Amino acid sequence: MAGERLDELDKRIVEELCSSSQGSFRQIAKRLGVHPTTLIQRVKNLEARGLIKGYRAVVDYMKLGYEFMAIVHIYVEGDILEIQKKVMSIEQVISVFDVTGEYDSIAWVACGDREEFSDVVKSILSIEGVKKTNTSVILNIVKDPMLFIPNLLEDE
Repeated sequence: MAGERLDELDKRIVEELCSSSQGSFRQIAKRLGVHPTTLIQRVKNLEARGLIKGYRAVVDYMKLGYEFMAIVHIYVEGDILEIQKKVMSIEQVISVFDVTGEYDSIAWVACGDREEFSDVVKSILSIEGVKKTNTSVILNIVKDPMLFIPNLLEDE
């Protein structure tokens, strides 16, 4: 697997923070068996290198009232990067993916009701250069992508 070179401790830190970044540096360091100062220096280095981009709560969008979620496949004729920027600016868009295959981009959207959902899809369609969309409604999230924990220590 290509990517940034990490030593074993950095890999353990990334896995631990992906599993749960709750707790003080002292508590996390204890779980890892390292001194808190070592952990703090390593985490700051991983942040500076852009490997750790931030910390946030993982929320259940559906339980928060976003009952209409969907994956919108977007077919583009024009400047795909400019179109993706415009799609990203729509408040209800969670993520935008640049992909290969039949469509040019994918947007993951979350809306509170059917009317808002319809408005979002129509907003995407109204962007100049969007040829058409194909929308798949999300019934349930079986495996949340925000819960992915990389297995960095396997097969070294």
